[in-house]
Formats: sequence, C-alpha cells, structure tokens
Amino acid sequence: MKRIWVVDDDEEMLRAVRLMLGVLNYNATTFLGARSAAQTLLDSDRPDLMILDISMPEVTGLDLLEFIRRTPATKSLPVVMLSTEASDVMVDRARALGADAYVSKPVTVEELERALNEAFEKGK
Repeated sequence: MKRIWVVDDDEEMLRAVRLMLGVLNYNATTFLGARSAAQTLLDSDRPDLMILDISMPEVTGLDLLEFIRRTPATKSLPVVMLSTEASDVMVDRARALGADAYVSKPVTVEELERALNEAFEKGK
C-alpha cells in the first residue's frame, strides 16, 4: 500500500483528505504544518507522495515544495498541491517550483484520485 503524507494547517481538512485516501486504498499520515513534515522527511522513511496545502502560516506549502526539490533525497518525490487558491498564476507558480499536480479545495475523491494518478505518472 502506497504511503502518502498530507500537510495542512486545517485539522478538518486533514481528516477529510485522510478519509478520501483511505477510500482510495492509500496509507495516509497527516502533519499539522510544514515544519514538522520537513523535519520528519529528514529523519525517517520517505512517503511515496506528498500532498501540500499552499497557505499555511510560517512555512507555506510552496516553501516546503522548494525544500523538497532542493534536497537530493527527496527531489524526485511526487507532490500534489492542494489549495483554495486556484488562479492560473498560483497553479503556474506551483508547477514552476516542481509540483506534479494541483487540486483546488474543496476536493472530491475523484479529483484527488486524478491528481494522485497524474503525480505518480510524472514520477515514473
């Protein structure tokens, strides 16, 4: 079973995405904020994919994405961005930083599955 880490500053969103991932037969680990996720990436086994919220206090999802892409051990890790901000400018910015897929909140199971498939396909 593939392991997916979900990083968001909203506990309700973390629960919702974890439930959707369970329906899709993924093992989900959640992180309330980007700092703890970044530290865990350095200290433990890596997930098969990460889902990052863009708008978080202190360290944003885009900051964490840049960190992931700069770190040799994680630079090829598939990343899906998840955000309420769905403007072309934001989507283009996330993709320019290395996002493999982008999903707008609120997200459905079908949209999440499509984004996961897109990200895993790019990671091959």
